[in-house]
Amino acid sequence: MPVKPSPPSRCDGTGEAVETDDLDTAAGLSRFATSGPGINGVLKMRAEDFRVEEIGRIPSLDPKGRFTIIRVTLRDWETNRFVNRLASSLKISRNRIWFSGTKDKKAITTQLMVVDAQKAAIQNVEIADVEIDILGRTHQKVGMGAHHANRFTIVVRGCSDDDGSPLDARTAMSRAVSIKEAMEASLGEGIFPNWVGSQRFGSLRPVTPIVGRYVIESNFEQAVSVYVGMPGLFEDEASSRFREMWRENGDAAACLEIAPNHLGYERSMLQSYVDHPDDHVKAFLSLPRNLQIMMVHSVQSMAFNHVLAARLDAGLPLAEPVLGDIVTPLSTEGKIDVGKLASVDDTNLERCIRNCRFRRLAVTGPLPGATSKAAIHAPGEIESKVLKDHDLDGLSWQVERIGRLSSNGSRRAFASRFEEFSIEDAPILDEDVLDSRWAAGPRTGEVWHPDGACLRFRFSLPPGTYATVLMREFMQAKASQY
Repeated sequence: MPVKPSPPSRCDGTGEAVETDDLDTAAGLSRFATSGPGINGVLKMRAEDFRVEEIGRIPSLDPKGRFTIIRVTLRDWETNRFVNRLASSLKISRNRIWFSGTKDKKAITTQLMVVDAQKAAIQNVEIADVEIDILGRTHQKVGMGAHHANRFTIVVRGCSDDDGSPLDARTAMSRAVSIKEAMEASLGEGIFPNWVGSQRFGSLRPVTPIVGRYVIESNFEQAVSVYVGMPGLFEDEASSRFREMWRENGDAAACLEIAPNHLGYERSMLQSYVDHPDDHVKAFLSLPRNLQIMMVHSVQSMAFNHVLAARLDAGLPLAEPVLGDIVTPLSTEGKIDVGKLASVDDTNLERCIRNCRFRRLAVTGPLPGATSKAAIHAPGEIESKVLKDHDLDGLSWQVERIGRLSSNGSRRAFASRFEEFSIEDAPILDEDVLDSRWAAGPRTGEVWHPDGACLRFRFSLPPGTYATVLMREFMQAKASQY
């Protein structure tokens, strides 16, 4: 899927579902840190196979505080959809609920939220597959990335060889250990490439960088049209039929009648068109605010991934700088300070290398924007070529109709670190407790086997780092398997 399609008005233009290889290409995920072989397999065959818990400081408690702090445990709930549901139950705006990180849907997740509502009202909320623990009152909100780390427990099921034959537990374990050792020998202890995960781009429907490109160009008609109409991989029949109808006729009212209920964002956009015909900006604004900015961020993230891949292709290190790189301070929690970027030159190269080895500094890649700082020399040549190849070098990054979506750009660490790492055998379960995908077997392009071993991985990662990215290094599989 190209970064920018050329669709006629109100449609994606191709009408073709993306292929498994296109998912990786769209996200810029074209490389691995090691040559493999991986363990393949598949993730998220049940919610219990993917657990994540935020680790961080609880805001200061005060009985007279305006806000209520809650700890929520969600099963099969995407964070934004849960926040919408909680806001609806409390009869408040979703903008009165604050949280630190967005979590995957097919998972069991635990995180803190701060809610501008009374304890009694929250105590009366009952939502299926949700546990809410009220911790107290506070005057403090929480912002994105405010937690220190995420702790993961992830099960890979159906490990297999690249030819699809099943791997036994001993072989799968040996491969995983070998990959960890090879990755650490190349990058450093506990270090792995800090790719932006495929979920940032829409996982099986990599729509966000395409929509984001239109947003940056202030072409909201195409932004909405592509978001509603672009087909995805392995979508259900009702969703496919709905998207096809939109691409064919662009009739908001008619499409709304057949739009599946689970496509809530698409339905909101179409309802906006019914209420306010041809107001494309208003239709786009029906998306949650954090999803609106995610569209722009996904374009930047795609560029970063392509630069990271090109850097690996060029044989440049990820965790140590070369002349022309841009480094930034790194906290003990693995967070970078983009307000203190520094260029690497002849006078500070050795010092920067030493501080990177001590994990005081991190080498960064571009999240391009209007005023973003660029590398020079060999790293800069890579960055410039990627931006030019993907037609991003001439963008203003100024969104005239919605100014808050404009971006000056930033930087992201090329490498991240994992801690508290362990691998162990996991039991093979009966298919009746797993997702229906398990009984159906591998889909087109996938490589896993129901008789293959199951491994349980445990580790913790800094905020903003994707667990699926680390698992991708071990599995070396298609994006649809994560």
